[in-house]
Amino acid sequence: MAKKALPKTTKKPSVKKALTKARKGKAAKGKAQPERAKADAKAVVGVIPPMSAAQIEEAFRRFQAAEPEPKTELKYVNPFTLLVAVVMSAQATDAGVNKATPALFALADTPEKMAALGEGRVRDLIKTIGLFRNKAKNVVALSHKLIAEYGGQVPRTREALESLPGVGRKTANVVLNCAWGEETFAVDTHIFRVGNRTGMATGKDPFEVEQKLEKAVPGPYRRHAHHWLILHGRYTCVARKPLCERCIIADLCQWPGKTVLQ
Repeated sequence: MAKKALPKTTKKPSVKKALTKARKGKAAKGKAQPERAKADAKAVVGVIPPMSAAQIEEAFRRFQAAEPEPKTELKYVNPFTLLVAVVMSAQATDAGVNKATPALFALADTPEKMAALGEGRVRDLIKTIGLFRNKAKNVVALSHKLIAEYGGQVPRTREALESLPGVGRKTANVVLNCAWGEETFAVDTHIFRVGNRTGMATGKDPFEVEQKLEKAVPGPYRRHAHHWLILHGRYTCVARKPLCERCIIADLCQWPGKTVLQ
């Protein structure tokens, strides 16, 4: 089956040109705040035009050109510490987690050491992180479960990961992708916003956005897709005032809150 052609405005896209415009801050202009708010209201209910398959492929082509090997910003040393870091990142920033975990991981980088450390000591080491009491409880509990049921190893299936205390679908997807290169889409607030706002994958909840990304993201880009989208949402397509002027996919994005420069 032949691929759909890009719209006339992007029929012969130039990655170099798009990146140059973005770096110069000339990719697009954002509209006034009231108009941006209205545009976001439309985006979250999926009433903006969807990106075409060709536009989505072009978007990821540009993401890859700008950052060929994106990686998680969480610091970890093995699959277990990755799992712990992701559990701790819920409702917290990666930067905040990274400040707390080095001391913790220096003492406990295996389930056995974490279980021996105990909930109270873990709690003291991560108290700068939001919800630290509950997270300490979950980290010690999941360590005990890993020892008892998985031989002290982090399981490699989503179902098994989701059976661990404090681990949901998003956390499981991050571990599968970062630890073992699985083609998963961990939809956090950033990806949820980018998917809806751009028209790449609209949905009323993270699972719906994840399912649409599963269908929409072309094969060559699937492994790194969720990292590109997270980084785009974290540093460019931010919630309150997106930096459309520095967006490398501004001319492809369907969000009515910006004006593409010609």
